[in-house]
Amino acid sequence: MAQNCLKCLKYIMCFANLLCFLCGVAVLILGVYMTVSFRMAALTPTLASFTVSNMLLVSGIVITCVSFLGFLGALKENRCLLLTFFLLLFFLMLVELTAACLLLMYEGEIATMVNDDLTKGLELAKGKTGNITMSEWDYVQVKLDCCGVHNWTDWGVSVPESCCLDHCGTPKPKYREKGCLVTLKTLFEDNFLTTGISVIVLCIIEVLGMCFAMTLFCHISRSGLGYKL
Repeated sequence: MAQNCLKCLKYIMCFANLLCFLCGVAVLILGVYMTVSFRMAALTPTLASFTVSNMLLVSGIVITCVSFLGFLGALKENRCLLLTFFLLLFFLMLVELTAACLLLMYEGEIATMVNDDLTKGLELAKGKTGNITMSEWDYVQVKLDCCGVHNWTDWGVSVPESCCLDHCGTPKPKYREKGCLVTLKTLFEDNFLTTGISVIVLCIIEVLGMCFAMTLFCHISRSGLGYKL
């Protein structure tokens, strides 16, 4: 009975890691697509490395590598691979929890940093047309229905057409009222609960993966099959 349960646990772990591997590949492909199609680095020059596309690329690579390690360790019943899988999951969970705590503790400082970086990106785009920075601002302002960092006056005398809502090309055009910083903050706050739930679910999945891996590890150790290939 115990052997059957352990076999079932082994194949459940293989199947779960295979699903995670496929999800990781999908996230990686999405990250590559966003990197090629949507270049948003010029909006925040200092924080260019923390764009959504880069985060998707890193997440995809980590998920595929860790899930493949867990799949192979469970399938081959290899203690070394299972222990490495356990330690990686534990380390990732610590990183996620640390990042969540830092975001909550330094929310004001992060908001100030984003504000300064958006202002820097807007200053680089002022008075220029057809460059990469201006194209990115046009795209964001149209998609998020915002203008400038705080409002349209941030652009000075050269307000781009992407800020215009009505009477465009006339002496008194109507511009989008909300700034992109406020819109981004509202977007983050609206999705805060969803993000929190996602982090909690991810931590639960990681804890289950660690429990499964350690259970198999202990069983293999007792069976004397620690380095079976």
